[in-house]
Amino acid sequence: MAGDQSALRGSATSDIQERNQLGRGLRGLGKRAARPTRLRVPPNRFGVPLGLAGLATAWHAAGPKLGTSPAVPDAIDILAAVVLLIVGWLYAAQGPRRVLADLRDPVQAPFVAVPAITVMMLAAALASVAFAAGRALLVIFLAVTVGVGSWLGGRWITGDIEPASVHPGYYLPTVAGGLVGVITLSQVHLRALAEASFGLGIVSWVLLGSVVLNRLITAKALPTALQPVAAIELAPPALAGVAWFALASRGINLIAYALGGYLVLMALVQVRLIPVYRKLRFSPGSWAFTFSYAIAITCALEWITRTNPPGATAYAIAAITAITVFIGAIAARTVMALARGQFLAQPADGLPGPRTPVPAESPDAPAPARRWAGS
Repeated sequence: MAGDQSALRGSATSDIQERNQLGRGLRGLGKRAARPTRLRVPPNRFGVPLGLAGLATAWHAAGPKLGTSPAVPDAIDILAAVVLLIVGWLYAAQGPRRVLADLRDPVQAPFVAVPAITVMMLAAALASVAFAAGRALLVIFLAVTVGVGSWLGGRWITGDIEPASVHPGYYLPTVAGGLVGVITLSQVHLRALAEASFGLGIVSWVLLGSVVLNRLITAKALPTALQPVAAIELAPPALAGVAWFALASRGINLIAYALGGYLVLMALVQVRLIPVYRKLRFSPGSWAFTFSYAIAITCALEWITRTNPPGATAYAIAAITAITVFIGAIAARTVMALARGQFLAQPADGLPGPRTPVPAESPDAPAPARRWAGS
């Protein structure tokens, strides 16, 4: 008899649990029907057009030695512009609150400057066919880049940033923005602005470099989703080298050799990191490799053109072929991921979204441990 009552109680409990689960499922279905899931496009997706613009820059640098047609980098620039417009529209469609949340997030904020930097590169390319329009667009987005960099710099100074949130992407707004400004402003004959931009980029590199390297050396390893941004350590010396050549016009001097030496060191560091990179699976973050490596190849091509060592043509062909195949492979994987709907949406192991505290469900209920919900 006791066994029958126990069985009845167990059955009743099971029925109640099933009804509760069904009710929760129906309510959740109703909420999903009422509020359809929106695509989350983090700002690091702007790494795609930036990487393509970097590849176009490398092809421009290969032209003097190899005599390649300008149609090749022009076509890549057009593709970069189209991708930038698409990603920009998807990102902006999330609303200004999302953009402001990304600007306040210590991990994602540096990537918000990337579209302005990309426009600067594309504007310089536009200046070759529409000088006045390209020059005006370049100056406007240089101002935007400086504005974003200064706002983020002030926030990082006053925002109580956790050391673990710092990563090499912090170079993007001011270091990359300033040095890309040198290269592009030189192309539209704004030398005074180019020299000021050189100071912005170099001083920012000196100041931020110690902070970023200190974090990488003394703190825990970067999380898996952020490990590709370690490639950005290659970008400052590469950009500085190309920028110096843009200002110095011809020849090799002490500054060029100093920057070249540090670039070689950072390139060897990247070689040491290959076992780490090999363990990573493809993700949108893989585009973090493209811009840095493309600018490093650009700097190498500048050295080949200026020094003209024996076998220079073969070196140039090998360099431009390697970076084109590398970025082409990442682009092919991206197309496959897009076809599967796995690229634009935020993956489970992607960059953390802006963090918002989740309150307790009821004031009467015991408050849960503080947790953070990613978007």
